[in-house]
Amino acid sequence: MEPLLETRSLTMRYGAAEVLCSISVAFPKPEMAALTGPNGAGKSTLLSLMAGLRRPTSGECLYHGLPVPLWRRDRFARRVAFVPQALRLDFPFTAEQVVLMGRTPYAGGLFETDADWTAVERALRLTDTLGFRHRDFRSLSGGERQRVVLASALAQEPETLLLDEPTTFLDLEHQLAIYRLLRRLVDHERLLVIAVTHDLNLAAAYSHRVLALKQGKLIADAAPCDALSAERIREIFQVDAEWVSRKDGCPWITFHP
Repeated sequence: MEPLLETRSLTMRYGAAEVLCSISVAFPKPEMAALTGPNGAGKSTLLSLMAGLRRPTSGECLYHGLPVPLWRRDRFARRVAFVPQALRLDFPFTAEQVVLMGRTPYAGGLFETDADWTAVERALRLTDTLGFRHRDFRSLSGGERQRVVLASALAQEPETLLLDEPTTFLDLEHQLAIYRLLRRLVDHERLLVIAVTHDLNLAAAYSHRVLALKQGKLIADAAPCDALSAERIREIFQVDAEWVSRKDGCPWITFHP
């Protein structure tokens, strides 16, 4: 059975600097995967290569067995959605119009279809953005903008969702809400979700699998308790940590001062 998404010896250099070194990973089925590591480890670069936004120096990324550059862009965009850390718009689009942009891969005429509006409405509801659908996107807070961008990606109705630090600008309530939503999309709608994150506890609590990078190399690819063991955290982040059991029985990572 071919993987949904796969990288083979993926390497990326900028001049003499090697950002990624021979990364080979496969995602055979829908799951929630966290991509973590220190700043500069290559996380965002790897995600952008998976999304087809850049081409590697060597190696390849395949989606359903076909190299990503060989996909027709509209067909690839119907299957794979990418959520950046931030989106800047200089024109007065409303939040709803930004979400509607997610329907671009389905465009077949001058006017939106009933299917377009159904997808937009559902995406706004899922991301708790209905309340400011008619506001100028530029007037929104960073967290509100991030939720609108996620809604735009969901309006694409993808089967794979790639997110670059999706909770960077969010308050704690919406951080948890976004990760609960992402896990629900995996469990109930069978999406493959890969999210870059620096929050190890969010990664541990909501992910089936954690991939950890350091200096462009894949250091760990395993279940959270193994990929984020005390030894691995020390190796990757140079921080002492341990797993403890909360009052509700859930494991939690604590860091030593």
